[in-house]
Amino acid sequence: MNVEITKDLIVNLSERIKEQNAKAVKEMLDGFHPADIAELFDELSTKEQAFVIDLLENETSADILLELEEDDRKKILHTFSAKEIAIEVINEMDTDDAVDIINELSDRKKNEVIAQIEDKEQAKEIVELLRYDEDTAGGLMGKEMIKVNKDWSVITAIKQMRKQAEDLEEVFSIYVVDHDDILLGTLSLKKFLTTSANTKVEDVYNSKIQYVNIDTKDLEVAKVIEKYDLYEVPVVDELKRLVGVITVDDVLDVIREEAEENYQLAAGITQNVDSDDSILKLTKARLPWLMIGMLGGLGAASIMSGFESALEKYTILLMFVPLIQSTAGNVGIQSSAIVVQGLANGSIKGGILKRLGKEFLLGLLNGLGIALVVLLITHFMFGTSYYVSMTICVALVAVIINAAIIGTFIPIFLNGRGVDPAVSTGPFITTSNDIIGVFIYFMIAKAILGF
Repeated sequence: MNVEITKDLIVNLSERIKEQNAKAVKEMLDGFHPADIAELFDELSTKEQAFVIDLLENETSADILLELEEDDRKKILHTFSAKEIAIEVINEMDTDDAVDIINELSDRKKNEVIAQIEDKEQAKEIVELLRYDEDTAGGLMGKEMIKVNKDWSVITAIKQMRKQAEDLEEVFSIYVVDHDDILLGTLSLKKFLTTSANTKVEDVYNSKIQYVNIDTKDLEVAKVIEKYDLYEVPVVDELKRLVGVITVDDVLDVIREEAEENYQLAAGITQNVDSDDSILKLTKARLPWLMIGMLGGLGAASIMSGFESALEKYTILLMFVPLIQSTAGNVGIQSSAIVVQGLANGSIKGGILKRLGKEFLLGLLNGLGIALVVLLITHFMFGTSYYVSMTICVALVAVIINAAIIGTFIPIFLNGRGVDPAVSTGPFITTSNDIIGVFIYFMIAKAILGF
């Protein structure tokens, strides 16, 4: 059901909460999806949010918490006792989601919550998952899955699957293992339905299966799921024993977070921040790149000061410095953005020299096109001399080619050395192109105009 969240709805809900009218609040939220309720929470105070969470069924409340932003979720969980978190929240979640929630708690409260989990098998699985880094397959995976032994008959496998499926919301795959839990393959539901009850599983399972290792990085897991169009991917340990599964919704969060981080890096923000973060945190995230931009500006000014005497004669050249800088910056950002995207999705093919050669030709063509327009505008609208117009145009072509090569080379270079190429975009490339662009501009002016 599609729910329209209006101002009147928010006001009425807030009033019913203030009145502590539990029945009215329940009726208003009846039929709402957890994601819709989470959206409503943006307009409620933490106290009001906690009232709603405490009022609804545990399963619904747990789903709402998963839909919230981490900071909002922390505020609500802070109002809960360790026992309430364990029983009303953790008990209603899959192990991978439970681990995410517990990881957001303080060390003291984390231990208290684990101690309060009633299902000791679930507690054991959560403790095991907490050992893995959050950015690895082990940190993403859940323990909920269906697995059958290769030596079982089909009828035995069906009985065991029914028991295992009781605690699962959905079943995407049936995994086949041996007595040591070594992953062998998957079992098709169609084979189950069309095979006699006494047939052994090992005679009908499919041994062709995609899987990831427990220490595989989360972005690599996302690539595997995307490449092979999977709903979930199994996770194995060093001995190829089946230890968990990762579903597509888990990697969607990874992709979104990576995209947000890369966007912030490209914009010159060095930390993962939100608009609601403190002024101090936002300042720390933005200031480093702003300082680099400032140094770039000072560098360009220093270069221009070296041509001070020449500029007294050709002051018209100063008018076109912004054109040189902005064009170089835009070309560099375009080139680097395409390369960073290609590196992220694995579409960059061929050697670096081939890529640079292509960018050289692309820069040359773009530069000639822009230069032709600038030549006409500067000569006929600004009234510049033929030699000054030629200076500007030749400089533009050279600057565009240089910016395209820098924007291509730096991300590939950094990526080859294990550095996130996203850090090379934005202010870094813009600043470097500004300085080099101004230098090229005045050196060409010196060569053509003879000052």
